[in-house]
Amino acid sequence: MNYLAHIYLSFGDDAITLGNFMADSIRGNKYKHLPARIQKGIHLHRAIDTFTDTHPIPRQSSKKLHKRYSHYSRVIVDIFYDHFLAKNWRMYSDIPLGDFVADFYALLQENFNLLPTGVKRMMPYMIADNWLVNYAGIEGIGRVLNGMNRRTDHKSGMNLAIEELMVHYADFEDEFTLFFKELESYAHNEYQLLCEHTD
Repeated sequence: MNYLAHIYLSFGDDAITLGNFMADSIRGNKYKHLPARIQKGIHLHRAIDTFTDTHPIPRQSSKKLHKRYSHYSRVIVDIFYDHFLAKNWRMYSDIPLGDFVADFYALLQENFNLLPTGVKRMMPYMIADNWLVNYAGIEGIGRVLNGMNRRTDHKSGMNLAIEELMVHYADFEDEFTLFFKELESYAHNEYQLLCEHTD
């Protein structure tokens, strides 16, 4: 899953949210210096990724993309799924997406010193361009895919994946909806297990 999903699947817990968000920028076990609850957020992120990577529905989604984008297809599906989460946000949260995202940006700014270097570099662009809110629109997803293509030195061709999104839009949305219901239940259970022991 991509940024918005990981933030949402932190269940309003600030420290878990920070860990869940920054986890992709942390290699191996190089997080032991962080507060214990942020470490739990990193563990939650990794559990979510493992569940997603081994689940048949995201695999079904990525099959539509694999011929053209090869191993990048899973990354593209993560971005598509964040689009559907943002687009259908009212189905998942009573807090308006703009308010939810503003609170998250404030959390990042308040905890800037704890963030990995890569996140510190990315954060100003994320906030300035309001990535998470803009996921809800096709144009926003197009910009994300263009950015990802640039990061691969234009080798991935991910900027073209908006074409597949439009052709298979209803299928991708149905797959997301079915999968996310299972993922939310799984992630909440993992969150509760991680947080059973107070630190």
